[in-house]
Amino acid sequence: MESFKTIEWKDDRVIMLDQRKLPNQEVYVECRTSEDVARAIKDMVIRGAPAIGIAAAMGIALGAVNSKRRGKEEFLAELKEIATIMSNTRPTAVNLFWAISRMMGVMERNIDRDIDWIKEELVREAKRIYEEDLETCRRIGKVGASLIRDGMSILTHCNAGALATAGYGTALGVIRAAFEEGKKIRVFATETRPFLQGARLTAWELKKDGIPVTLITDNMAGYVMGKGMVDAVIVGADRIASNGDVANKIGTYSLSILARFHRIPFYVAAPVSTIDFNCPSGESIPIEGRDPGEVTHIMGCKIAPEVGVINPAFDVTPCDLITSIITEKGIAQAPFAETLRAFI
Repeated sequence: MESFKTIEWKDDRVIMLDQRKLPNQEVYVECRTSEDVARAIKDMVIRGAPAIGIAAAMGIALGAVNSKRRGKEEFLAELKEIATIMSNTRPTAVNLFWAISRMMGVMERNIDRDIDWIKEELVREAKRIYEEDLETCRRIGKVGASLIRDGMSILTHCNAGALATAGYGTALGVIRAAFEEGKKIRVFATETRPFLQGARLTAWELKKDGIPVTLITDNMAGYVMGKGMVDAVIVGADRIASNGDVANKIGTYSLSILARFHRIPFYVAAPVSTIDFNCPSGESIPIEGRDPGEVTHIMGCKIAPEVGVINPAFDVTPCDLITSIITEKGIAQAPFAETLRAFI
């Protein structure tokens, strides 16, 4: 379906579609160093929990390939430093830390190997993480499509599509799979202030795939639900606590409350790697605060006076407001503390 690549490894470079420029320009950024990759994650050239995990893995592989260290201890120390830089880019998405841990595990398990072999294996592992994510998203789509009936209208928030993953998507993967099965569906995409991922990215993706999409502002969600225009809400996740609390793009919590009031099912679609079994509840999830300029400016244009601003990138939706969590291994329902552990 999608005719673009969010991220790829090519000729010892990491190539990313610059999501800051969409939908007006399809521009690709070439990362030649691990520092370039870390900066791209921090600056949201690439975003979405699975995608930044892939980017971090490729960034570590790139740092290894570029390393001039010939001693094992020095090489390992350099990789640990790169891993630390990657882990400091975005604190909320657990896939980032999962991918970093997986890459460092490759290094530690093969410490007795030749450095050149380790470098090649790190590249292979980063590519495996990419390929596995593609397959995982397709499985999430297939599992989740069973919840979508012909003729449904689905509301989604932010972007949990191909642009947030290696391809296909999580929440949008469910929508894509249902569409591919021939189900006639309609999507409402919230614009998702302040970074406009819904307006710029989700609407762009769905239009490319020919899936009917209607764009609404964030504060129209209650209106369309109240008018009976929404049959289900499907969102992605950046981190899921072991009790089922979900951190996702700011505004998700509000949508879950609206959905509960209007008796609309509220689904979360995410890979098992997004579940943080070391995190007991949403209270333990770190919430990233971003530049106030994202709120006071749109596309470089100032829209507000000099006032105080808060800009949390995420909020936490309590598990009590979630109908089901869709993963590649199945659908979890309350009590999530028990059903999610079945996916370990």
